Amino acid sequence: MNLIGYARVSTSEQELHLQVDALRAAGCERIFEDCASGARTDRPGLAEALAYLREGDVLVIWKFDRLGRSVRHLIDVVGELERRSIGLRSLTEAVDTTTPGGRLLFHIFGGLAQFERDLIIERTTAGLRAAEARGRKGGRRPVITPDKLNKAKQHIAQGLTVREAAARLKVGKSALYEALASRSGAA
Repeated sequence: MNLIGYARVSTSEQELHLQVDALRAAGCERIFEDCASGARTDRPGLAEALAYLREGDVLVIWKFDRLGRSVRHLIDVVGELERRSIGLRSLTEAVDTTTPGGRLLFHIFGGLAQFERDLIIERTTAGLRAAEARGRKGGRRPVITPDKLNKAKQHIAQGLTVREAAARLKVGKSALYEALASRSGAA
């Protein structure tokens, strides 16, 4: 079983020393590093670490937030490690997926994250339905109001082109063309 470390800081002003020292003290024989925002998908150090790991190895990190961009990403990475029979050890959270208790704890975290996502979706859906029931419609307000559409039709009837009418009303010609086409039967 080889212990392989991964350390990441978000900006060049931050130092990796604390993480690297802790990973060395934990017995990591090789440490991969990144200086990149956790939101970035292209983290060469992480990609190298994942490619380097072999069955039976353990990826050691300082903290969960150093590894995953989000809880979903973290769960995906750990799932991939499990499929490859590679463990994960977080020094700060004291979670080690090579032990039954560590796997249980990690999966509880994952279950809670999924529960939270489901609640957010449920609340959002309920909020949209409630707003719709009160007559509110989501999305952007139309650029071409009924008043602007009537003025555009008057300009066009006086001989202006759609482009000229749009310029006078300070709206895009494409939006005006679309409004004229979609509301021509309603007017």
